[in-house]
Amino acid sequence: MNPGDVVLSRVQQSDGRLKSRPAVVLSILPPYQDRLICGISSKVSHEVVGFDDLILTTDADFPLTGLKLDSLIRLGLIATIPSSAIVGTMGSITPERLARLQRRLADHLSPRPTTPEDETITSGPEGANF
Repeated sequence: MNPGDVVLSRVQQSDGRLKSRPAVVLSILPPYQDRLICGISSKVSHEVVGFDDLILTTDADFPLTGLKLDSLIRLGLIATIPSSAIVGTMGSITPERLARLQRRLADHLSPRPTTPEDETITSGPEGANF
């Protein structure tokens, strides 16, 4: 399973249960070759515009994915899993779509310029700086 592959994987949900769901492999992480994945959902109404990636049945690359419905690649639903948690490969996304997802995630994680108000947070006794 390589970056860009659409896989079926067992992922822990917020309630602690494991659920099989489609996901995109974003990266292979050292040192154990674990996979950084993001979940795919058919609930396209949950899209975070400019962050998630909507893939529609009408998109030229949709047939490559192995998905059956309009779907949402949810960058906010990420996990690191061992390759043994991957049940199988369904298809893949294009290198362009993968690069867009990776760039959006990297941009989200990158430090942003701060304003003076961001640099000093006062809370606690006598305005202690944290």
